Amino acid sequence: MAFGGFPRRVQFTPVPSPLFGPLLEQIDDLGELKCTLRLVWLLHQKKGYPKFVTLSELLADRTLAKSLVGLEEKPDVRHSVRLAVARGTFVEGTVAQDGETVYMLNTERDRAAMAAISEGRLGPEARSDIELWDANIERPNIFAIYEDNIGSLSPMIADELRDAEQLYPAAWIEEAFREAVEQNKRSWRYVERILERWAQEGRGDGKPGRYLKKAGRY
Repeated sequence: MAFGGFPRRVQFTPVPSPLFGPLLEQIDDLGELKCTLRLVWLLHQKKGYPKFVTLSELLADRTLAKSLVGLEEKPDVRHSVRLAVARGTFVEGTVAQDGETVYMLNTERDRAAMAAISEGRLGPEARSDIELWDANIERPNIFAIYEDNIGSLSPMIADELRDAEQLYPAAWIEEAFREAVEQNKRSWRYVERILERWAQEGRGDGKPGRYLKKAGRY
């Protein structure tokens, strides 16, 4: 199936420049490359400091797992991330408090933070709202959620909902609709602004609408 193109207001993820230069020349394993790109994205979803991704988050990540299916060597997540660590793209450590394996970018600042976490001098405060994969959960699509909570669909709104499905995790969309209903702000514009704020500032900070402009209604 061909990719349908990028939606309007597509979100961008900062990527370290060496990944498009010397690292791109060196990486010869497709599983490692996919794991590297996904791990950079996952780190970008974090808020606060230090930013790290746990092994359990990597193992539960649906996109990463699906991206490795069908590769000739059939690599698993552990193998791919080990290659990335061995190459020096990321650093690996263990949280002193609970023994959890975590990964950070291999920068001077993050190496110092990783040492502090491993020695128990820095707590693992940085958590995220990365959606974990539960293959047994079937989520309703965004159109059904809209009709259940707001009303009838128009063609223009349907287009915007399709864009939103490409931009945001399903769990975010469901929660944003729930927050809008609780605030008695039953409009797509209000839901959209909640999602935009979460994408910029992290999900779960403050009450819904705290940073929003007055939303219009459809």
